[in-house]
Formats: sequence, C-alpha cells, structure tokens
Amino acid sequence: MSQVEPYFFEHEGFCAICDASTTFTASSAYFRNSLRCRKCKTAPRHRAVWEILNKFCPKWQSLSIHECSPGLDAVSISLANKCANYTATQFDPNIVLGSLVDSMGTPWRQYQVENLEKQTFPDSKFDIVVLQDVFEHLFRPDLAIKEIARTLRDGGAVILTVPIVRKEKPSLRRASLETDGTIQFAAPPQYHGNPVGDGRSLVTFDWGYDIVSFLQFHSQMPFLMIQIDDIDRGIRADLIEVLIGFKRPLVTDI
Repeated sequence: MSQVEPYFFEHEGFCAICDASTTFTASSAYFRNSLRCRKCKTAPRHRAVWEILNKFCPKWQSLSIHECSPGLDAVSISLANKCANYTATQFDPNIVLGSLVDSMGTPWRQYQVENLEKQTFPDSKFDIVVLQDVFEHLFRPDLAIKEIARTLRDGGAVILTVPIVRKEKPSLRRASLETDGTIQFAAPPQYHGNPVGDGRSLVTFDWGYDIVSFLQFHSQMPFLMIQIDDIDRGIRADLIEVLIGFKRPLVTDI
C-alpha cells in the first residue's frame, strides 16, 4: 500500500504584523488555520485584519480602541501594546456589567465586563471597535451593531471578521435565546473556542454575504466587505473576509 506524502507549503514573503520579511508555511491545504507566519505565528485572517486596520485607520496608535473578546494572537497583543487608549472587554454573565477584572499575564492587564448588546459605555466613546470572529456567537447581533454604532465617535470605524460560511445563501440563525433564558436550537449545537469561561462559545449564526446589508440596516452606517488574496503577504485562504463600517459617509476608490 502506497504512503500518502505529507503536505507542506512554504513561501517567502512579507508579514505586515511583524513588519519584516518572513516565511509562510502550511502543513495542510486548509490555509485558514495552517498558513502561519514563521515569526509571529499569525493566520491569514489576522494579517487581513491588520492590513485593513492600517489602510483605513493609519493613525490607530493615537486613537481610542475597543476590542471585544481579544485573544492571545498577534493582532490583539499588538493593539494592546501599541495603542495607549486601548480597552479590552469580555462577556461574563456571572459578573456585573461594567466591572473591571484583572487579567494578569495578558498585555491588556485587565478587561471590562460588557454585553455587546447592551453596553455600559457612553455615547461616542471610541474611534475604532475591533471584533475578531465574534458576530457568529451573538444572539442579538442587530442590537450589538446598533450599540457599537452608538459608542463610536463621528468619523470612527468598526472592523470585524466573521466566517462567511453560506456565501450567496441567506444567513441562517442556529440558536435563539428565549425570554426564560433557555436556548432554542434550529441546528445542531456547534462551538468555537472562547478566551474566557469554559473555553467554548456557541455558534448562533451561519452568516452569508447578506451580513453587509444586515449590518448597514441596523447600524445606519455604510459597510464594506473586503477579501484580500496576496500570497506574498501571507493572505490567502477561505473565510477571511473583513468587514469595515464607517460612522461617516463612505467615499472610497475601491
């Protein structure tokens, strides 16, 4: 019986997060998880977010940034280390909203407990809001994007990633939260990783391209969906679209 050759991909390029030449390697043809920068270990999604952040918000280091549910990836670490006015938040139903929790061992050192759907922040608090793969875990994403728009200053932007798993098909709700606190499932339960709690986060939506019109309608902000394909910068994979919404009229040459 013939043996299957192990998969290996290698490409010399430039990583914007490292701001240096590097080698991108993959041990699987599924690049979304496996195409890593040899230096910072980021995946294509992280590098795509970084490119969009720096293209549309080049002065982000001097601005006020709210990142919801940051993980210990190079994007979140760089934001926390390089932005003097950076706020990290996590949701914990067992802690009073607005509370500060020590997070020793992380660059942000503490995070604020917030429910994206009903935030305690005042209006026009932030210049930028960043969310990496959060919107597929919300029961009421309509309320969340409305709240994000409320907390953004005029001229601000929200940058988010979410797996667009249904492409041209309509988005599908997988789970709903009832008024009595029970969860009703329209599809078999599915979980992703979570930086807090028991490490699991329920998937509530399978999103399609119609997420753009959904976000625009509920936030009253214009949105772009951007997909970068640039192997020389280590950005090539499925499900790495980046969405950016602006709290201002959209003028772009894209």
